[in-house]
Amino acid sequence: MKSEKLPLKVDIYDTTLRDGTQGEGISFSVEDKIRIAKRLDDFGVNYIEGGWPGSNQKDEEFFARAAQLTWKNAKIAAFGSTRRAKFKVGDDPNIQALINSKAPVCTIFGKTWDLHVRTALSIDLPENLVLIRESVHYLKSLGREVIYDAEHFFDGFKANADYAIATLKAAQEAGAKILVLCDTNGGTLTTELISIIQYVHRQMDAEWGIHTHNDSDMAVANTLAAVQLGCGHVQGTINGYGERCGNANLCSVIPALKLKMAHDLLPDINLAQLTDLSRYISEEANLPHRHDFPYVGQSAFAHKGGIHVSAIRKNSLTYEHIAPESVGNKQRVLISDLSGQGNILSKAENYGLDLQHLTPKTQEIVQKLKAMEHLGYQFEAAEGSFELLIKKSLEQSKSYFELAGFRVIIEKRNGMPYSEAAIKVIVDGQTEHTAAEGVGPVNALNNALRKALEKFYPSLGEMHLTDYKVRVLDEKQATEAKVRVLIESADGTDEWGTVGVSDNIIEASWQALVDSFTYKLMKDEKNNIQKK
Repeated sequence: MKSEKLPLKVDIYDTTLRDGTQGEGISFSVEDKIRIAKRLDDFGVNYIEGGWPGSNQKDEEFFARAAQLTWKNAKIAAFGSTRRAKFKVGDDPNIQALINSKAPVCTIFGKTWDLHVRTALSIDLPENLVLIRESVHYLKSLGREVIYDAEHFFDGFKANADYAIATLKAAQEAGAKILVLCDTNGGTLTTELISIIQYVHRQMDAEWGIHTHNDSDMAVANTLAAVQLGCGHVQGTINGYGERCGNANLCSVIPALKLKMAHDLLPDINLAQLTDLSRYISEEANLPHRHDFPYVGQSAFAHKGGIHVSAIRKNSLTYEHIAPESVGNKQRVLISDLSGQGNILSKAENYGLDLQHLTPKTQEIVQKLKAMEHLGYQFEAAEGSFELLIKKSLEQSKSYFELAGFRVIIEKRNGMPYSEAAIKVIVDGQTEHTAAEGVGPVNALNNALRKALEKFYPSLGEMHLTDYKVRVLDEKQATEAKVRVLIESADGTDEWGTVGVSDNIIEASWQALVDSFTYKLMKDEKNNIQKK
């Protein structure tokens, strides 16, 4: 039987634009969906499910626009259900919406679980088989490629195996190209899934697909197990977005199939685009990109423990299951009180500094780092401050300005808070005294410092703060507690983080601000030297 062999080629069916949008907090405009679809097509997926044209005007507009575009790799699929019992198949609005979408592929779901047939549809079991047959046959007769999603298949099988298989046969006999086994509730364990698929494959031969949800945190494992059993069509979403706990995460499924299981998929893909694609979809969804995503997360190949870093400096395979570059990610070495000399040496190499012959100095930096972390500093997200720390320790740093003093005023006018900062700095012997307002004291201080320095360093106009975080280090001290301020900055080319710690939030913010401005000026000076 075909299903007893491992598929030489696995087709990837992306449903981010339909199933993914059912995730809490996710909403894409038509423009968003077109842009995402183009990125998915460039990436090389085989199918892009654009939405449910019978459910909303936005999806109808997407399909109208998609029909006018040329797609290099993917087929556009429209999603819908079998006809409703009260309509003839040619008159059913949902079926007609699928046809009007002009999508070359129609994916329809039908009820597999007898509980749903009796309760949700309120019809008898034989009538449901008629709905499936007529819907698939009608779409097939109009020249559409039909993919049949067997909704709630695994729950349906456990409740009534004979009927669940009968629904599959009805779709197959009517002309469905692929039968997709769906774990719609996401509650099936991998051992159950394997047993059920093996049983089904003994009963009938077909082109099989798999669609899993993550309610038991098994979606990726279940998908990979299904492929091992012969399912050559894989459905999922980028970043695992989807209703409740999400769908199978294609950013984990694809590299596992390609790099670990040696399946032939996505022939036109550059797998190194995967991390960029994952982050792009996060941005379009207006959601933070999770650091702990496997393969594509910022922490996926991040090393913190000194023993780990020492090992990967000799051979990255010691603590990395794949080469990060293969999925477009990169190795990162974190700096903390767990760091050893290996962490410092690795970081120094990134900064173009050779510490190999400065072992005593390296140890001095390690001890200084640990002492500062004990005081509350955190350098994992503040690599700008850490680079400055190394260069100061090596006496390779430069002071671009000197603070003569600043004053921050906070008052309330007409019920609204008001902040103003006055600052005096000295640059190359020249004193600059200026003031600026802001929406808060830190914003006012940032504006005043920028205003004072841009006269001497115009490139600071390129720089802006992208994030500001305050962490109370000992909440038991109440308002006297020490705080840590982390600032993230960017200039259109690079991003960097800086840190400050004090029992005064303004002072902690000032430390982080000074490091941020200093890092920008140091970086610009280095780039100018390299250009010369």
